[in-house]
Amino acid sequence: MTNQIQSSKFKKIYDLEERTAKVGEKIISFCSSLPQNSINNALVSQLVRSSTSIGANYMEADGAESKKDFKHKIAICKKEAKETMHWLRMIAVANSSKKEECRIYWQEAKELTLIFSAILRK
Repeated sequence: MTNQIQSSKFKKIYDLEERTAKVGEKIISFCSSLPQNSINNALVSQLVRSSTSIGANYMEADGAESKKDFKHKIAICKKEAKETMHWLRMIAVANSSKKEECRIYWQEAKELTLIFSAILRK
């Protein structure tokens, strides 16, 4: 059974496979709520790619064939989480009414970045 603590938008899930998947799912839903225009379309495309890549690369890390491969995939997870933070910042600028929601997703991406950093230090 997964340990969980209630949070505003995210349940803090300590199962990284589930947590990274939820980030992608929630960001896809969030992006679906944004108005379509030339700026948002470009930003949304980048954000969906980076946020869903976190979970995909974590799945690859989980099935790594060596310690070196595992660390490489975790490093990619960290990189994608940081990139997600960047795109959320840009979307907040382009959609000022969504700034607070972006901040919540940004915080989750930041926490994942810190988790992956800690894993890499071990």
